[in-house]
Amino acid sequence: MAPLSKAGVALAALRDELSGAVFAPGDAGYDAARAVSDARTERRPAVIARCADAADVVRAVRFARDLDLPVAVGGALGHGGVVVDLRRMHGVSVDPEARTVRVEGGATTSHLDWACQAYGLATPGAPDSAAGVAGFVLGGGTGWLDRAFGLAVDGLRGVELVTADAERIRVGPEAHPELFWALHGGGGTFGVATALTLDLHELPEFAAVLPLYRPEHGPEVVRAFREAIETGPNRLSGALLYLTGPPGSAYGELVCGALVTYAGGAGTLRELAAPLLALPVAGELPYADALGVFDTPPGLRSLSSAECLTGLPDDLVDVYCSLGARMPVPTGTRHLLFPQGGAVAAGPHDYPLPFRDAPWVAHPSARWADPAGDERALAWVREVRSGVAPWTTGDVPLDLIGDEGAERLRAGLGVGNMLRLEKVKRAYDPDNVFRFHHGIRPL
Repeated sequence: MAPLSKAGVALAALRDELSGAVFAPGDAGYDAARAVSDARTERRPAVIARCADAADVVRAVRFARDLDLPVAVGGALGHGGVVVDLRRMHGVSVDPEARTVRVEGGATTSHLDWACQAYGLATPGAPDSAAGVAGFVLGGGTGWLDRAFGLAVDGLRGVELVTADAERIRVGPEAHPELFWALHGGGGTFGVATALTLDLHELPEFAAVLPLYRPEHGPEVVRAFREAIETGPNRLSGALLYLTGPPGSAYGELVCGALVTYAGGAGTLRELAAPLLALPVAGELPYADALGVFDTPPGLRSLSSAECLTGLPDDLVDVYCSLGARMPVPTGTRHLLFPQGGAVAAGPHDYPLPFRDAPWVAHPSARWADPAGDERALAWVREVRSGVAPWTTGDVPLDLIGDEGAERLRAGLGVGNMLRLEKVKRAYDPDNVFRFHHGIRPL
């Protein structure tokens, strides 16, 4: 028998040392472990380390460094690199007296929400219940509670991180302050976040409703929603969207919807949404079903992008609706337009999150099953971006887009912030070990 190579010896040692599972090409379970939400993605990592705890993460990063391999976290697969898979690390611990929560690096929005709900507390979370909390928060984080409580990352108290040197550190305002600043929007390019501590807010009630309309009523719906947002309280939020009608409501056909959310009771929500509900409604999805519309079914092909907008004038309303009318149907695609303002705009402006001042964001999110639909879906996303271009601020919410190149990365972090971010990267990851998904290069 031929002796094992250095890589083979290291892999055997990793399998022996890791409390979690290790997958390499040819292993049973490897293909399932490398599956991600976008079925168009076809990447083959050298190793996937499904870590059970922070000590496992240290072992996985040390393994990668010993073999000079790059490291990706979770769904940010890197071809030929090491993937640190945190899905087993999903614990959530609520401290109701301090109104804080500790969230492990693999927890999803669903894990977080269910744990906090029992105490009548909440922190801003992702619209998709399967979204990873760590990636969502460190990328900025936009959702239904932003206007009431600010961006998800605004409540970040501390981060437990495994660095590129395979060291465990705690990051906060007093410990590694420059890194703490960079993690407010810089994402997972500085290390593996094994746990976050976040502030919580009182939220004994939360209500949502999604009335659906025939697409020809789109301009009326958008204007009524705009009026409700601009005159209503910051606890009112939601999104406008075009989508394929769900079962029971124009099933399989194009419809326009107005998701209305309220950080409070259902009675007040319906009062605030009265002008929308007075329009000719073709169907209505209640609370649970309304929010479920934003979950991503597995196995679909997808492409999402976003543009921050200077406002929502009538000319843009007409453009948005005309783009919605050309959306691929029937698919899982959604043509979204959502408000910011409120606590988002009032939040701290010294972090690398330049998009917080935009009052509205356009978010085309194409999802489809058949590879034959690739060209149509991708062209539609490009058409939306081009169509709203006259009203864009130039800023980008990075948590809503994929890899769109260096220019868009700078727009997402702020041109003026890039030099500072690159210096932080040099201090904590000079060899650019964490280089996938909006990776920042060391200066």
